[in-house]
Amino acid sequence: MTNVIDCDQHLYETRTVWGDHIEPSQRDEALAIVDGELGYPWLTWRGRGIELADVQIPGKPAALGRHRNRRREGLSPEYSYDEALPDDYWEPAARIGRLDAMGLDAAVLFPNFGLLWERALSGSLPALTANMGAWNRWCTIVAAEGGGRLHPVAHLTLRDPSWLEEQLRTLAAGGVRLAMIAAAPVAGRPLSHPDHDRVWSAFVEHGVTPVFHVGEQQRVRRRLVRRTARQLRVPARLGDAVDAAGAGRHRPHRQRQPRPPSRAAGRHHRAGSHVGAGLPDDARRGWEFTNRLNGRPPAAFDGRPSDYFRRQVRVAAFSYEQPERLAREAGDLFMLCSDYPHAEGTKHPVPDYTARGLDPSSSRPLFRDNASFLLGRPSTFT
Repeated sequence: MTNVIDCDQHLYETRTVWGDHIEPSQRDEALAIVDGELGYPWLTWRGRGIELADVQIPGKPAALGRHRNRRREGLSPEYSYDEALPDDYWEPAARIGRLDAMGLDAAVLFPNFGLLWERALSGSLPALTANMGAWNRWCTIVAAEGGGRLHPVAHLTLRDPSWLEEQLRTLAAGGVRLAMIAAAPVAGRPLSHPDHDRVWSAFVEHGVTPVFHVGEQQRVRRRLVRRTARQLRVPARLGDAVDAAGAGRHRPHRQRQPRPPSRAAGRHHRAGSHVGAGLPDDARRGWEFTNRLNGRPPAAFDGRPSDYFRRQVRVAAFSYEQPERLAREAGDLFMLCSDYPHAEGTKHPVPDYTARGLDPSSSRPLFRDNASFLLGRPSTFT
């Protein structure tokens, strides 16, 4: 029985994972990891370097900085990418062994370099979806080999609804229950726009939860109010109201009843969990303000934005972000995470939390239940 779920780990991509799993007709668009002139590995697309393909070590950010400084100084790298990349960084069976060593029963696995290339490919939608599709095929393999312990996160864009629906269908059939999307407008439309109802319905239909992770994606543009020719008015939809309150990045999507609500997860490194703790109250205050400004609620809903947030959103929190205090402020919305194997992460998350007086028996939402909720699984925590 699963007792501890890590909601934020990363699975490194091999040099050729995109080319290995991309549609054959689109192989020329495949991302790849290629050594540059000095021998440093680069994430590349169409022969152009996007970002250094570093091999990170948990708890050792200085090693990452030293590696990058050597490149700036024109020195050769201290390691070879292939030799330095441990098996458990990318191989499913080895990652299960790592979970055992970390005292974890399951882990959510975000892509690693998948956080770096979305904006670089955004000018070519076919290339964007082709490489996302390649990663997603790898996800179904990881899910199958993970035996219920590895939960890979797919990578999707809302820019092509037909493609997205087909991806969701395939992912659901392959046992993938989470999919990362950019927390940003789509073709200038906020995520709450009615034009996106079709895709939100597809997430619900296929049982795949949309999740957010900071990365090299389109940036969020916030507009607190919108001016029309007739009046200064506030947003007319719940999702926009939440955006106006500053919660758009974590916002549960708008649903018409009786469609069941979807879930959402937020992952924001460093101080992000503290931001997440304040978002429900910020959303409530924004909602109350716009009601006063309009003289009435702009639309009828069954609760305030803060109610939707607490009902549908869960946020990762490192142990040093004081998740026990965050839960007192915002409710039990937070999840254990290691960020393994990133440099700001840890190899020993459970001791990190227990050192703060948190343990699986007394902090069930943090250790398991909230992650289970996002995975669409009933909680069987004992």
